Amino acid sequence: MDAATADRYLARIGADRPEVPDLDALRALQSAHLRSVPFENLSIHLGEPIELDEDSLVGKIVDGGRGGFCYELNGLFADLLEHLGYHVARLQAMPGLVPFDHLTLMVEIDEPLLVDVGFGRFAHEPLRLESRGKQQDPDGIYTVEEVEYGDLLVRREGEKEFVVDLRPRELDAFVPTCWWHQTSPKSHFTRSPVCSLVVPDGRVTLRGRKLITTVGDEKREEIITDDAEVLGVYREIFGIELDRLPGE
Repeated sequence: MDAATADRYLARIGADRPEVPDLDALRALQSAHLRSVPFENLSIHLGEPIELDEDSLVGKIVDGGRGGFCYELNGLFADLLEHLGYHVARLQAMPGLVPFDHLTLMVEIDEPLLVDVGFGRFAHEPLRLESRGKQQDPDGIYTVEEVEYGDLLVRREGEKEFVVDLRPRELDAFVPTCWWHQTSPKSHFTRSPVCSLVVPDGRVTLRGRKLITTVGDEKREEIITDDAEVLGVYREIFGIELDRLPGE
């Protein structure tokens, strides 16, 4: 990633270029990203192919004002962090039993930190991978524990989020699973359009026509029947301008 692209990316998330690649700057970048770039699978339901090369990701997320899912969001965020001077490893993680089902990031700043802007609801700040105690995050209490083969299990409020394989990978290694998620009827991403974003008091998610507002563990749901109103939600809440509804 060159300097001009990085500057556009930083403008996209409303963040300043850090003077040094330290932990405080990383926290600020992660927080800004989560509040600016939605987690979404709309390309699948709009018939748009998802490509994992940097030019395609920049065109979609930085210049196109869109979001994406883990391979796109964490994939491009890794490029930005490396440009800014961070040491980043792309890791495969498993929410279930499928390898490469999720792409997450490890950033080394004196110790290894887990950074993720592409999992939907997840930690807002870096998690310490070597810590075995409770880690308080704006999203809740997280823990990291060792499991088989040197992998790490990440939990939120005691519930499994995913298992992380600590071996670094190239982004190309995630292309087959990314393709599977775009095409398989067994993928949860092909079943319904979803768009979700962190907001100051919680999270807002549009799943199909259902608008879900989450504050803490409390949810408020509303079904939107009017097409124009759904498009307005994409535009006004998520900053996504669409000329038609995904999947319709």
